[in-house]
Amino acid sequence: MLLKRLPSTPLTYTFRRTFHKNSVLAFRKDDREFEHPLTRTVRILMNDLKTGFTQISKGQIPHPVVGFPQFTDVLIVGGGAIGSSIAYWLKEKSNPDSFHVAVIEQDPTYAKCATTLSVGGLRQQFSLPENINLSLFGAEFIRSLKKRFGPEADISFTPHGYLVLASEEGAEQLIENSKLQNELGAINVILPKHNIKDRFPWLNVDDVEVGCLGLEKEGWFDPWSLLQLLKTGAEKKNAQYIHGEVVEFLFQERDDIIIKGREEGSFLQHPIAAVIKMPDGEIKTINFAICIIAAGPQSGQIAQKLDIGVGEGLLSVPLPVEPRKRYVYVVECEKDPPGLNTPMTIDHTGAYFRRDGLGGKFICGISPEIGDEPDVSNLDVNYEYFDKRLWPILAQRVPAFNALKVKGAWSGFYDFNKFDENGIVGPHPLFTNVYIATGFSGHGT
Repeated sequence: MLLKRLPSTPLTYTFRRTFHKNSVLAFRKDDREFEHPLTRTVRILMNDLKTGFTQISKGQIPHPVVGFPQFTDVLIVGGGAIGSSIAYWLKEKSNPDSFHVAVIEQDPTYAKCATTLSVGGLRQQFSLPENINLSLFGAEFIRSLKKRFGPEADISFTPHGYLVLASEEGAEQLIENSKLQNELGAINVILPKHNIKDRFPWLNVDDVEVGCLGLEKEGWFDPWSLLQLLKTGAEKKNAQYIHGEVVEFLFQERDDIIIKGREEGSFLQHPIAAVIKMPDGEIKTINFAICIIAAGPQSGQIAQKLDIGVGEGLLSVPLPVEPRKRYVYVVECEKDPPGLNTPMTIDHTGAYFRRDGLGGKFICGISPEIGDEPDVSNLDVNYEYFDKRLWPILAQRVPAFNALKVKGAWSGFYDFNKFDENGIVGPHPLFTNVYIATGFSGHGT
């Protein structure tokens, strides 16, 4: 990518640089003074008033920001569940008018959004404390939706839990994971195979050793409704959503920072602005103090526009996130379907299923085997994949599923972290004003 160099200007960032105590990557060349935060705030607000980008009324609910801003304190790339959640919480934890937050979203209909095409699961059955704690927070957030967003707030949460099945080979790991989950505040129980059969007589447990059943704080919900609550909540607190596509970033040479290992006279190119392509093709530029990459499956592509993964040194390390397509099938079991208390069941083969409503409909899926990933250039569904790969597993696990009928299907994308399939959250090690929140790889809330 061609870097556009802009002339050096006085530093105006209100956030001071911090360095990891064990990994000092850079240091200040001189002791230039930052622009005083109050002075900077007044300057920005005066500019907004002159250009008509904001409306401020004392003692009233903040008015929505209108027009395209020249500057934003925080630029969030991606307006799905992660990006909208970040926008909401930034505003929730501060005075809504104290700083400006802009969210760039390429598709405001969210027709191809990873959030809206997901199955909307909530579970704490993970092996890493970070994922468990994130999900526990998500459970508490869902519990308090009406208090936070009003009595009409509803995401159709179904609290039937998760049932994760393990073969003899995976039983010990499942038991250890359950101990950790309960220590951190989750509520689940390990069931031997005969207890699983007692609770769920429609299951075939011949090749199952144990199962872990979530008793509280687990289930599934409507992801579209949750996204709309977060987005609307952020907008009410004066976060601005902009329909556009980030096509490029602009950089400024920072001669006040010396990078260890670089030759003398070579300075850091620091990102300071994003170039946005509007729906009508017009190109606009928005300057920022902080940029957050929360673009889901497209996060790796956005990072490359910042030279991450295609540059030198630290910039040679890519953001290991790419889109992976997953199929979700809607099926109907007309005779003797699993009961209304059926949990989201995850087989030790990776196949899953859960109820879809109160009738005999279920949704189900399974991740492809290594080397068999489907094409991500479209959202087409492969029905043959259901017949050959998924149906035999479902029919073996639930005998009633021998007579399944496929009623529909859709596909969506995971923001798949190729490194370890876990979320990447935090600052970039070189660009200290760039933060990353992506790569959750379909883990759910």
